[in-house]
Amino acid sequence: MVGLMGTATLTKKRMGYTNTKLHGMIAWAGLMSSYAGFYVIYQNKNTMGKDHYTTLHSKAGLAVLVGSTMLGMAGGVFLHPDFGIDKQNGLIRTGHKFASRGMLGLAWLATLSGLQTLIGEDDVEGLLFFAAPLVLAAPFTLL
Repeated sequence: MVGLMGTATLTKKRMGYTNTKLHGMIAWAGLMSSYAGFYVIYQNKNTMGKDHYTTLHSKAGLAVLVGSTMLGMAGGVFLHPDFGIDKQNGLIRTGHKFASRGMLGLAWLATLSGLQTLIGEDDVEGLLFFAAPLVLAAPFTLL
């Protein structure tokens, strides 16, 4: 999710017809990979008899999945460069842009909270090592 969605964002920033279409394809690939991961995790929790949606990571991840799906559908229906029904609407474009950035930021927080759950509260050094690329990429991707 984080890698493909970030790449989709950077691709769109290059502007143009081809980059806009690539942006949509890469973003949907990121979303589909996230749904595949969601399915695997959900089935593993069922197999192990564990409760679902008990951590910040799971709740944020579910919110990102739902929000990204809605943004992707809106982008495809309204903003697609070939057949978008309102592709010139600046308000929809701006809303899509900023809501998507918010979803990407939330996805990064979900990723970090999931890593923190895996490595524990005490390994701050490991968490900072993992978070460094996200922090370095944030100005380019989110601004």
